[in-house]
Amino acid sequence: MSAPVGNAAPLSLGPGRLWVAPLGTALPTDLGTALDAAFKPVGYTEEGSEFSYELTSDPVEVAESLDPVFYRTTGRNGTVTFAMAENTVRNLTLAFNGGSVTRTTSGAVSYEPPEPGTEVRKVLVFDSEDGEERWIFNQVFQGGSVTMSRRKGADKTTIPVEFRLEKPALGGAPFRAIYADERDGGSGVAPVTP
Repeated sequence: MSAPVGNAAPLSLGPGRLWVAPLGTALPTDLGTALDAAFKPVGYTEEGSEFSYELTSDPVEVAESLDPVFYRTTGRNGTVTFAMAENTVRNLTLAFNGGSVTRTTSGAVSYEPPEPGTEVRKVLVFDSEDGEERWIFNQVFQGGSVTMSRRKGADKTTIPVEFRLEKPALGGAPFRAIYADERDGGSGVAPVTP
């Protein structure tokens, strides 16, 4: 009998939950830390969410070597994308980075997008369904295209967003991932020292 190839326990399944709050909201520091009351659920999504992170680099070359002697980091970009399935005014304010919301005399709600330059940044948090991981995106700006399709039948309208990670105004990294102890990946995992 052969030894198992891997460990199924740390597999991540399901869409989890997304939370949003204003910048400056107290951020969680652990998995067991309850989110501040300012965090509100994003609600249903079309297909869950996707986090993408790209590091760009350029080769440093010298005449005496065919291979680059090393690579220099020249940039990094991170995004969190999802399509909000709940077509609400609150979700429009997320998709358009703020705006003006007023209640009409009849009780309806009116929305107008913000003027350029007055957009509002947010904090975004992802919690996994099993409570074994939490991702904190310290400062995000919705920079994707918003296309709301109206179709016949059971196809619902969604509000697609692409939140782009920014360097936090209060300092620190663009994101932090917190994992349960049993998801450390095995022995030999220790903090990296510069």
